[in-house]
Amino acid sequence: MNLNEMPGADLILPGIDDLCDGRTYTVGALLIAIASIRLSNAGLKFDKDHIASEPELTLYAQLERERDDPYPHYNALLNSLNSFCNALELLQIQSTV
Repeated sequence: MNLNEMPGADLILPGIDDLCDGRTYTVGALLIAIASIRLSNAGLKFDKDHIASEPELTLYAQLERERDDPYPHYNALLNSLNSFCNALELLQIQSTV
């Protein structure tokens, strides 16, 4: 499976580019920061020098500035992140079998 075909790739993959360019506080970069250990353990390579501290709070605060009710969107973003992580972990398992 190609990374671009994985669920949530439209959020996560641009986040990798954002981190490489030093953009720490984009939605994609914050999602990577939230799951950085899980993503690294599953084999995803990204710039760890620009990981935001407290990414969950930062992301929620950012959404709060943009929306009247940020929680549904925040929850949807975390679900997309989880789907991407699950698919990446399955891909890693399949490649070792």
